[in-house]
Amino acid sequence: MAQLERLRVYPVKGLGGIDVRAATVLDGGTLEGDREFALFDAEGDVINGKRTQRVHELATDYGPDSGTFAVETPSDETAEFDLARERERAAAWFGDFFDLDLTLERDVRRGFVDRREMGPSVVSTATLETIASWFEDISVEGARRRLRANIEIAGVPAFWEDRFVGDDAPSFEIGDVRFEGVTPCGRCVVPGRDPDTGAVTPDFRERFIEQRRETFPGWADEDAFEHFFTAMLIAGVPETHRGRRLRVGDSVTVLDA
Repeated sequence: MAQLERLRVYPVKGLGGIDVRAATVLDGGTLEGDREFALFDAEGDVINGKRTQRVHELATDYGPDSGTFAVETPSDETAEFDLARERERAAAWFGDFFDLDLTLERDVRRGFVDRREMGPSVVSTATLETIASWFEDISVEGARRRLRANIEIAGVPAFWEDRFVGDDAPSFEIGDVRFEGVTPCGRCVVPGRDPDTGAVTPDFRERFIEQRRETFPGWADEDAFEHFFTAMLIAGVPETHRGRRLRVGDSVTVLDA
């Protein structure tokens, strides 16, 4: 049976994620607590993995109930912040680490997701398993951390999520929340790096594209994909379904187009 296997949100954009048992779909269409905070430099540019590999050097944890964000550097320096109340102190600490003048901004309505008019990212467990199998040194958890999806679906085949884009694509429900496919997720440089060290996996992009082309599922509309360096679905939640809650273990149902 298809079900919601995992919910993962990323409290500070570009840094580590945490698993949660439940999450509400915000009025802006994204998940509560996802990319709620983001670091910006003096020019207004965000700090993330696309910009600097140094984000991989930071080990982080977050307590949703307490609001405490913990961070550790490779030299074992540690710090803790109440992100909602200590944004200036946190920004100063991260500014010292990245050697930049930074501010820590907050958006509780939508978060600082890359595609701000869209919604959560979706992947199947089987997709992560398949991608991991393409590389000798990548585990399933490693693939999970490289792709950084919000929603993981179990009990479906690899690249199940590809079917929800293109002409006449169906939608799906998780519990009582409806999702509609918006776009396949074209990948950047981040999945090609070790999530702990930032080290580049040799020939990652080339190997990925080769395997993706060879295993592209027959149920997907290839015309909806600009290229094969793509994995994960960016979905949207209709306004009438926002404010509803997702829970790990919820059943997943494909709806007719």
